[in-house]
Amino acid sequence: MDLQAIKQRFGIIGNSDLLNRAIDIARQVAPTDLAVMITGESGAGKEIFPQIIHNFSHRKHGTLIAVNCGAIPEGTIDSELFGHEKGSFTGAHDSRKGYFEVADGGTIFLDEVAELPLSTQVRLLRVLETGEFIRVGSSKVQKSNVRVVAATNVNLPKAIEEKRFREDLFYRLSSVPIYIPPLNQRKEDIYLLFRKFASDFAEKYRMPSISLTEDAKEILIEYRWPGNIRQLKNVIEQISVIESTRIIDANTLKGYLPVNEGNTLPIVYSGSEESKGTYGSERELIYKFLFDMKRDINDLKNMVYEMMTQKSNSEVNPDLQKFFDHTYTNSKSTQPIVSNHPHIKKSEYIEDTEELIEESLSLENKEVELIRKALEKHHGKRKNAADELGISERTLYRKIKEYDINI
Repeated sequence: MDLQAIKQRFGIIGNSDLLNRAIDIARQVAPTDLAVMITGESGAGKEIFPQIIHNFSHRKHGTLIAVNCGAIPEGTIDSELFGHEKGSFTGAHDSRKGYFEVADGGTIFLDEVAELPLSTQVRLLRVLETGEFIRVGSSKVQKSNVRVVAATNVNLPKAIEEKRFREDLFYRLSSVPIYIPPLNQRKEDIYLLFRKFASDFAEKYRMPSISLTEDAKEILIEYRWPGNIRQLKNVIEQISVIESTRIIDANTLKGYLPVNEGNTLPIVYSGSEESKGTYGSERELIYKFLFDMKRDINDLKNMVYEMMTQKSNSEVNPDLQKFFDHTYTNSKSTQPIVSNHPHIKKSEYIEDTEELIEESLSLENKEVELIRKALEKHHGKRKNAADELGISERTLYRKIKEYDINI
């Protein structure tokens, strides 16, 4: 089957060279039993390629099971993948088959594979190398003939360096790597996707399809689309439902795009494993916010004081003068405000808001606040909230339970 026929069968829109290359590799590797690692940004469409590989393989009459490794709590992931025996843990009232047993003779798609705990990675490596696994709570070795396709948006070499992913498992899963390009590397496909989604939503909601003016089309194509196809589809659906006019201009389109498009991706923690601690990237985000706020407050105080010193004392608001007199009298800082300013004595310093920062540095409170806001924004949908926060759904689930957050 040629590339165009594959695109039509699986609903793939686009003609970019990188996309065509990915489809061609999937088609060629499908008849083999090699493990495949699919990499690419979140929302780029990685979930289509396991279907291509499975349906063009000799396993196409077997079962294809998709497992979101990031959505399963760490304490139950082994049971989900490999099964368990009755009484093996609290709540195990009956024996249960795992995905590797159910999918025997078929294909398992492990999405977000980098979220697997290290202990589970060891079990997975054994299945890949020998086809053997053991149910939780059992000592009996079982066999499974399963083809594994994995996907991740994580930089796995970096995860290996930080001891979060096993190097031997990486090489075992990456027998054939497939890279799915992000939308900003497929600019020629963006307008094609827009037309397809606009037509689909027009049919779904029984309304005329939206179209773009030339300047809006240019913005659509040049925008970075950090959420890739998923974000593009969501924006088009919002516009289709909310806007009464069917011709969308540039200003209208801009209203549906994030203002700070240069910093819309989740923060990725790059420190050492020892310094990472419990909070990871969320802690770094909170620290950055607090210390940026501290710097801004100091700059504001300096600017206002300089303006005051340029006026006579009679022109200064008494309450404002009282505030700055108190600031200097009780100053704890050892850093001058403006060391060369003619109206400021070298012995006069400004308070550096140290007390304010110390009172605000409650990481737990900040985390709870961020999690609540994300859950409220996405109406309790944990997957979307986790994407917003830049953490895995399993991590979000753990924190909701840890802080007893009512949704």
